[in-house]
Amino acid sequence: MRALASRYASALVFIVVLIAWQLICQFAQVPEYILPAPSAIVSAAIGLGPARWFEHAAATLQVALAGYLVAIALALPLAISITRSPLLSRIIMPWLVVIQSTPIVAIAPIIVVTLGAGWLPRVVITTLIAFFPLVVSTALGLASVPAELVELSRSLRASTSRQYWQIRMPYAVPYLFSALKVSITLAIVGAVVAEFVAAEKGLGYLILFSTSSFRVPVAFAALALLVLSSLVLYGLVRWLQARLFPWSQNAGH
Repeated sequence: MRALASRYASALVFIVVLIAWQLICQFAQVPEYILPAPSAIVSAAIGLGPARWFEHAAATLQVALAGYLVAIALALPLAISITRSPLLSRIIMPWLVVIQSTPIVAIAPIIVVTLGAGWLPRVVITTLIAFFPLVVSTALGLASVPAELVELSRSLRASTSRQYWQIRMPYAVPYLFSALKVSITLAIVGAVVAEFVAAEKGLGYLILFSTSSFRVPVAFAALALLVLSSLVLYGLVRWLQARLFPWSQNAGH
């Protein structure tokens, strides 16, 4: 029993919270527009229909994954460039910090006005949010190689590309996957922020539209689906790490 309780502790706590939530809303007669009960959220989700849920979820996931892949494509070469050139690092890193420090909600409307109200600005907003952890963590991993290994490769006259692929990149894999797991959840956040600013469908748009029309149970259902999507994508990245680089899971990063 103790082993089962330890294994399923999170699930048990989640079930207890749902039951307590349901009882509080039911016996305290909390209005749905303030805090809907879990049963009301489930009923609202069923009432909306699977086709509508698929349409909104697909729109959000398309933007999130597109921005995530663009962030990876930009971050990896930039991280390599930063570690190869100290001068480039001193030039680029302050700009990366400025971009990360700028509230994306504040510049999202500007991006929409500049790029239009289509699919492109939503991908750009998502990329900006998911980009920074990938660059910083990958650069840190590439720079974490012991100095004696680098000197040994130079003494053996290994080329720079060979040094990166055979020495630096294996050291950077744990750092890279740590950043990938963080960035995939940030990509969902970026897609939702973009849909708050300019979108005609998507889970973020559905939350905004539902709350404005006081359909709060639908908004909670959309929020639950967003959380589930983040967990699934996070688990997918972990699965890829376990399948492709199992040794990196025990690297301590």
